[in-house]
Amino acid sequence: MSDLKLKIAFWNYDRTQALADGTVKIDGVDASFENTRIVSEIFERMIRQCEFDVSELGLTYYLRTLDFDNPPFIAIPVFPNRCFRHSAIYINKSSGIQKPQDLAGKTVGEFAMYGHDAGVWPKGILSDEYGVTPDQCRWVIGGLDWPLAPIDFIPRAQPANVNVTWAPEGTDLGEMLETGAIDALISADVPKCVLNNSPQVARLFPDYESVERNYYQQTGIFPIMHTVVVSKELLAQHPGLAQSLYQGFCDAKDVAIKQYKTGMIFNNMGIMVPWLSQLLAEDRFLLGDDWWPYGVEANRKEIDTFLRYHFEQGLSKRWLTCEDIFVPELLGT
Repeated sequence: MSDLKLKIAFWNYDRTQALADGTVKIDGVDASFENTRIVSEIFERMIRQCEFDVSELGLTYYLRTLDFDNPPFIAIPVFPNRCFRHSAIYINKSSGIQKPQDLAGKTVGEFAMYGHDAGVWPKGILSDEYGVTPDQCRWVIGGLDWPLAPIDFIPRAQPANVNVTWAPEGTDLGEMLETGAIDALISADVPKCVLNNSPQVARLFPDYESVERNYYQQTGIFPIMHTVVVSKELLAQHPGLAQSLYQGFCDAKDVAIKQYKTGMIFNNMGIMVPWLSQLLAEDRFLLGDDWWPYGVEANRKEIDTFLRYHFEQGLSKRWLTCEDIFVPELLGT
C-alpha cells in the first residue's frame, strides 16, 4: 500500500527542518513541504483555499476559524512558534509612559490586526499583572516597514467597549511610534526605528530578558504563538494519521535539540552567535532539557491562559478548552 500524499506547510524553523530536508519521515506519509516569505501567507492560503492538508496556523487565526459555520480544521498539540512577549511592547519616550500602568488612556498601535497572537499575550499580561485592560486604551491597527494587505480572511472580532481604528493601508506604525502619532506599539515584529536605535523610542521593559525570565519563574508559562492544524475531513478518512503527524513533528524537534546539545561540545562554532553555548545552558537550566515541549499536558497552562485571554478580549464567542481545540486522541499527550 502506497504512502498517503500530503501537502504540509510551515515556516523555516530549526525544529521543523528535519522534516523539510527528509531526515525525519512521517510514518505512512509521502509529504511535500512548503514555506513562504512570511508565515502569515501560509495562514491565508490555508484559511482561504484549504490549500494544504496540514499547516501551521497562528493560535488566534485557528481559534477564529472555529466560529465558521463548518470549521474545517482541528489542531494537533504541536507548537512551532512560541515567544516571550514583554519585549513586544514599545513606547515613544515623549509619551509620558514610565511604567505599564501609564498605558491607560494612551493610543497604542497593534501590528496586523486587533488581537494578533503577539498582541493577545501582552494584553493579557498587562491586565493580569498591572491592571491595564484593553478598554483603557485607544487602538490603531496597521502594518510596519512594508505594505501589509488587510487581514480579512478571518473574522475581525472587536469588543464593543474597546476603541479600535484601522490605519490606512501602507501605514507604518513604527514611523507613527517614532513621531509620536501613537504613544506605544505592540507587535510581533520589531519596528525599524527600534532596530535602528532611534532615540525617540524604547521598550516598555528595557531589561526585558530579566523580566521575561522572572515571568517564567513565577508562572511556568512559555507563551505559545502558533499550532499545527489538520483537515478534519482528512483525519476522518485516515484513522491514526493525527498520531503519525504528531510523532513526526516531535521527532524533528528532537533532532534540533540534539544538534544544539552536541554543538555545545564544539562551542557551537557553526553559528555566528558569541556565547551561544552559555545562553543555551542558561535556558536549559530555567526551561528544562526539552525547552520547547509539544503535547497537551506539558502546555496546558499556556493553552488555558491563552484561551482565557482570547475570550476575555472578546476574540472568542465562548471560553474554549483544550478539549474543544485538539484532536481527541492526542489529549493525553
